[in-house]
Amino acid sequence: MAKWTAVDIPDQTGRTFVVTGANSGLGLETARRLAEHGARVIMTARDPEKGRAAAAGLPGEVKVRTLDLADLDSVARFAAGVERADVLVNNAGVMMTPRGTTAQGFELQFGTNHLGHFALTALLYPVLREGSAPRVVTVSSSLHRRGRIDFDDLGATGSYSPARAYAQSKFANVLFGLELDRRLRASGSPVVSTLAHPGYAATNLQTSGPTGIINLGGRIGNLLLAQHVSKGALNQLYAATAPDVEGGSFYGPDGIAESRGHPKLVRPVRSATDPNTARRLWETSEKLTGIPFPV
Repeated sequence: MAKWTAVDIPDQTGRTFVVTGANSGLGLETARRLAEHGARVIMTARDPEKGRAAAAGLPGEVKVRTLDLADLDSVARFAAGVERADVLVNNAGVMMTPRGTTAQGFELQFGTNHLGHFALTALLYPVLREGSAPRVVTVSSSLHRRGRIDFDDLGATGSYSPARAYAQSKFANVLFGLELDRRLRASGSPVVSTLAHPGYAATNLQTSGPTGIINLGGRIGNLLLAQHVSKGALNQLYAATAPDVEGGSFYGPDGIAESRGHPKLVRPVRSATDPNTARRLWETSEKLTGIPFPV
């Protein structure tokens, strides 16, 4: 794994990858590198015009499909049209937005970053199960370490903090990815569930969601502190393609505070490894989305 780069991606000819949020940032870089190595890539975007514009410069077989993770009806429509998928990269997300809700009325960050991807993974699971060396890669954040699940107020109807809501959603990503691994192993499924985080990568995530002082801080941080998106995407590319990846593994940068560098195995915050909390989140997610997960 030492100093692994996109050059080390194995040939992916004949394999199909679904990459959410692929019209910019980490998702676009992931789609580009996969396509360069022979993969068939289904890029998802909320805005199909932006998706097509992004895909125009990519090599190989790339398709753009509309998907809004903040709308479970959109998730269902998208999943119904996917006939083949070997790897799902749950990359899309929103970050530190003002208070808002999804189409179904869930708090926007939890609803998009966790519930949308939970529903998508559940609906695509029967297809993934038939894939070649199938995987689910869930992209979290180092900020998951500040998170906890407030089961008594998932809608953030009390006091709302954009940063706290974001940390909760990224914490939920880790709980989900690890619980999915447990259930896949228990059922003898061929699907592998793994996790990644990009460290501090310069994308529009830091500026398109936050407002005010957080937005300003994101712009300054992107200029002075963040690593290039091509480096940040390496962790999810490793998780999606490296032959030695095992279920339940988590990849992040090897630099100081996991903020930048090349992929390495990292540890989630201890509270995110609690199976009881993960089981409760899973059951809550099935209830909220109305989608049973067939593992």
